[in-house]
Amino acid sequence: MGNAAMEIVKKSRMVSRPTTLEFIEYIFSDFIELHGDRHFADDKAMVGGIALLEKQPVTVIGVQKGHTIEENVKRSFGSPNPEGYRKQLRLMKQAEKFHRPVILFVNTSGAYCGVGAEERGQGEAIAKNLMEMAGLTVPIISIFIGEGGSGGALALALADRVWMLDNGMYAVLSPEGFASILWRSPERSADAANLMKLTAPDLLKNGVIEKIIPEAREGLAENPEYTMSILKKALIEELKVLNNLTEEELLQQRYYRFRKYGEFTIND
Repeated sequence: MGNAAMEIVKKSRMVSRPTTLEFIEYIFSDFIELHGDRHFADDKAMVGGIALLEKQPVTVIGVQKGHTIEENVKRSFGSPNPEGYRKQLRLMKQAEKFHRPVILFVNTSGAYCGVGAEERGQGEAIAKNLMEMAGLTVPIISIFIGEGGSGGALALALADRVWMLDNGMYAVLSPEGFASILWRSPERSADAANLMKLTAPDLLKNGVIEKIIPEAREGLAENPEYTMSILKKALIEELKVLNNLTEEELLQQRYYRFRKYGEFTIND
């Protein structure tokens, strides 16, 4: 397999990849961004609001990175603070109140690991989101459009459907961190990436995701419309299925989706 997995990791991290706001602009109409967690601040690394998917009102939320150093500093390089996850929760509960499906976009190396974030309850904020998403009575679809790292990504991925772009990834930690722990050598990150089974095909095979959204041959940044048009059509069709489920059926299927993880075995 060589360095194939690490090459995908590198592609998932490219600053040229379209951001959450660019996906929202293409796929949805009449987007109104909502701000703040009503507790501490408005985290620029997490964006969200209400929009229309064709004629259906939805709530869209996602981690926002930037294309420049200035943008990435403003967005904490796509690593949300606790207030970002609490904003996410506020918007999801609002969606539940008004019976709107929730669509989430994931692109983060992980939650922000600063002292202030820990003081404000980073772990608690992520855990609260997981608990609330498990019982949210509206459909949830989560799409990995780039990186998916650690609990920072998991906080947006307890969903009825989890999809990933061709060059996305999802793992408990970075390949560099994995190699540092296992071999005490971050230089072996390519070996770690292969071992971690973090690419879309591996995750699909193991049942962690349900669908891979293809990227154009020339690259996502060069032809984003190709991928976004496929994703838009898939979202419309999938919501027709999920919207026809009763609340009890929706929650039961979500419960069994995550209970089955205990049955997985990792094989080469």
